[in-house]
This record gives sequence, C-alpha cells and structure tokens, in this order.
Amino acid sequence: MDVYPTKVAQSKANELGLDLVEISPNAKPPVCKIMDYKKFLYEQKKRDKALKAKASKVTVKEIRFGPNTDDHDYEFKKKHAEKFLKDGAKLKAYVFFKGRSIVYKDKGEILLLRLASELEDLGKVEQMPKLEGKRMTMFIAPKKTK
Repeated sequence: MDVYPTKVAQSKANELGLDLVEISPNAKPPVCKIMDYKKFLYEQKKRDKALKAKASKVTVKEIRFGPNTDDHDYEFKKKHAEKFLKDGAKLKAYVFFKGRSIVYKDKGEILLLRLASELEDLGKVEQMPKLEGKRMTMFIAPKKTK
C-alpha cells in the first residue's frame, strides 16, 4: 500500500520531466515534492549563504601590558580598549612577563582588574585574570546595546 502512491508520483514526475524529491523522510507517510532537483539544491545553497552572511562574526582584539606599565601608557591602551568594545569586538587584555618580572604577578593582576573595573560600563568580564605560562590573560565581552 505504501509503495503505490510513490510509484504514481514517480511516474507523474517522469511525465513532467522533473524529479521526485523527498522533503521530509521521517514523516508518516514521507513527504515528497515534484520539482527540478538542481534548482532545489541551488536555492538551498543560496539560503545557506544568506544565513551565513547574517551571522555575526566575533572579532577578538588584543591589548598587551607589561607588569610595570606607566599611567600614560595605561590610559592610551584603555582608550583603544574602549574603542574596540564600542565597535563590538571582544577584548583580550594580557600582561606579558619577561624574564624575572614574573615576580610581579600581583601587579599584573591589579592592572587587569583596574582595566576591568574602568571598562565595566562598556563590557563585562568573561574570564577573570588567569596566569598561563608567562602571560596573565583576561577576556572582556562587549555589552549588548539596545
């Protein structure tokens, strides 16, 4: 009984010079449509491409500090960080410890926490400062503007 409607549909598709395309195979009975399969694939690719273009691309901008970064340099880099967050990019701020400067881990953490507190109106901290090798890294994501 199941096979009969499929044979009728297939013969109808052959008459019209088109293809019988199974739209929903899990449905009972399976849903089929008579159409040009190449055109169907083309439209599906077009739809997928449009969805991909609409998807937002997340960019990550980096700002590098040293453990003994001066106030002027800090303010300069903070302005860049503000610009990045306003543009909608994620911010990766890190303190790079060279040589023996690793003994100033607390200075690096204080610097990153200060940056986070001064940028809290523009973004929220995604990852608190974490030491990985010679780098102490912190991520800040932009806040959604309405």
